[in-house]
Amino acid sequence: MDLDALRFANFKLLDDAVEDWGHIVRNLEALAEDAEKGLHQAATKAEWAGENSLVTKEFIGKTAGEFQDAHTQAQTIHNILSDTAGELKGYQKQLNGAIERGLKKNLTVMDTGDGGFTVTMNVHPDRAASGYTPPEHDEHDVTALRDEVEGILTKATESDNSAKTVLTALADQTDYGFSDATYKDRDSADAAIKEADELAALAKKDPEDLSPADFDKLNAGLKQYADDPLFAERFATGLGPDKTLEFWAGINDPHKAARLGPERVDQYGDLQRNLSLTLATASHSDSAAMTVWKGRMVDLGDQPVGGQVGPMGFQVMSNLMRAGDYEDQFLKSYGTALMTTERKLTGNGEHANMAWQHMGVDPWLNRMGDDSGDDPLTGYLKALSSSPDAATGFLNEEYLPKGGDHKEAVSNFQYLFEDREWPKETSLKGDDIFTGQNNLAMAIEAGTTGHPAGEIPTADTPAHNDHQANLMASVVKSVSEDPNRLTDHGYMSDSIGQMASEYLPDINRATTDVRPDGDAPDWQQIEKLFPVSGASAQMSHADVSRFLITVGQNPEGYSAVEVGQKAYMANLMDYHMNPDLPADHRYGQSMENTITEISRRSAEVGGCLAIGRQEAVLGPAKEADDAYNHAVSQWQNVANGVVGTGIGVGTSFIATPVVGAAVGGAAGTVSSVVLGELFNGVEGGHLEDGGLDSAKLWEDSRDRSIALAQKAANEAAKAHHVSYADQVGEWARYGTGDGFNDASTDGRRMADDLQTEIS
Repeated sequence: MDLDALRFANFKLLDDAVEDWGHIVRNLEALAEDAEKGLHQAATKAEWAGENSLVTKEFIGKTAGEFQDAHTQAQTIHNILSDTAGELKGYQKQLNGAIERGLKKNLTVMDTGDGGFTVTMNVHPDRAASGYTPPEHDEHDVTALRDEVEGILTKATESDNSAKTVLTALADQTDYGFSDATYKDRDSADAAIKEADELAALAKKDPEDLSPADFDKLNAGLKQYADDPLFAERFATGLGPDKTLEFWAGINDPHKAARLGPERVDQYGDLQRNLSLTLATASHSDSAAMTVWKGRMVDLGDQPVGGQVGPMGFQVMSNLMRAGDYEDQFLKSYGTALMTTERKLTGNGEHANMAWQHMGVDPWLNRMGDDSGDDPLTGYLKALSSSPDAATGFLNEEYLPKGGDHKEAVSNFQYLFEDREWPKETSLKGDDIFTGQNNLAMAIEAGTTGHPAGEIPTADTPAHNDHQANLMASVVKSVSEDPNRLTDHGYMSDSIGQMASEYLPDINRATTDVRPDGDAPDWQQIEKLFPVSGASAQMSHADVSRFLITVGQNPEGYSAVEVGQKAYMANLMDYHMNPDLPADHRYGQSMENTITEISRRSAEVGGCLAIGRQEAVLGPAKEADDAYNHAVSQWQNVANGVVGTGIGVGTSFIATPVVGAAVGGAAGTVSSVVLGELFNGVEGGHLEDGGLDSAKLWEDSRDRSIALAQKAANEAAKAHHVSYADQVGEWARYGTGDGFNDASTDGRRMADDLQTEIS
């Protein structure tokens, strides 16, 4: 900063800017609060149907979030401007003080006009006025004044430049909208950027030159700043895509990292996680440099890292996707390019186990689990499990087009779930592991439900769209066609079960055998009996029955659907008994038929699950019966956290059976009582191994289902003070008995294919 620029600076415009941004912050705070309460919360409670349920509600939620981001960004800008103004004023005061002290020693500081300054004698003794003796000074005084002024100008320049750097970085984060990056002052933002530059420089070093101290600094810094948007973008673009790949491949090469590996290999997993989180954060930046970074990383996917030999870019980068939430469009572009390479190297997927098979000489690219990391789909699918929109798009995308041997196009889902020969992976103990297939199940969970795998939907989770519902229908059909696709991979069942629990309205609809036709009166009644907000998965009754029986053969899959269905049944009864339900939403049958039909469809779902449980306990697998009871009991904490929110929004159920607020607000009470009964009775329902037989298991499941259906009907009737309260228990009993008979009939018809022992 020039001497005169600071010395004579007028800070009024900067002060005005600080004041204006202060007003903006206060106004945006009020707007953000209004948007949250007046828009977001109101939208969550409102009734949505048709396209509104898919588009408008989600749009309102995102809009409310933009107001909050706008407030966050404005607050950060205000903090930075305020800090900078205060500092520059302070440096101006220090500069003028130094100049005044210099004058007392007959020294003056002058701007040279070229960015420099000089310290000279103010009044030469020979030219002093008569009778005036200028103050004396020596060379030390000149040097001291020069150094003091230079130090002040250096700090002022750094303050000004760092403010510019930080503000520019903030503005570059998004092409549209606002960044959620937040900093309490300019120094913290500037520190993040400087740290990013230092760590990028460390990561650029050759692996053989990277010391344990360098590793520790890099690991600690990435851990501290992994979710900092400015840091992440600066680090990623400073390191560059080529060097990112070379860094991770290099330190995992025992020859290149011979010095570092022996001392820090046990911490490679932490570094992999921290680097993954950082790159995931960076991927959300819209800066020009980050846009180039993402494009270049995709281009590097099919190239060997670091030269003619070595792992491919996809193999390295996919292992840096195992943690964090990557930006959707980057994941989609990356996935499309990855599958193009998969087709090319594997002969359209027939030899994936050869193309990506880990060999003894290969470096171990994954440090966050037991698999080697050679198969790039393993890490990529883990990334998709945290990015639902990208997962939906990728899994529905064509892998093989229609033509030749394919009468229909083969989607990525079909190829990965049904056809792919996965590379064999073993743990360090020599046990077979299936990390890739398990990550596939989690990616499918995210792609069908609209939320990250392993999480429970919330009131903000959008209703299912056509792409999600079609993917779910594909899963059900695939498992129905070949149950071994799931039973041979039991580790997938927790994800598949969770998906099914969030499509229970669709599943219940399928059991009615009414053909989906929006113009048909019968289908319109089914839509009212099992209302769905958003798109509905179109599935056949037979496919659903086979699917449920298969899911029921695993305790985790069984428990997710069993608990979800009991909650769904309870809330449906509350919903339909509510006297405030508008007439145009009512099922066009008597209340007796309504309760009987709800109980029957719910019981058929439960009966199919019970058949699957029979097969697991009494069949070749010999699954312990108490494993089922334990799995159900594990849902108690989860259910207690969400059961009070019911399953509906206004009078229209959303696609997930455990979220929203049902009409009248009694659903939470009804479902809580029913699930409480389920959880309290589950251990009591345990059967000693010596007494296990098909008939006993079937009767036990049916009797418990009858009791829970009656409890749900009675509690709903009591909540709404209906005149027929003394009859609903019998209606539920009749319906439940018929539903179990339906399931038994379905099971017998499918027994040969499913190899189940039906009582």
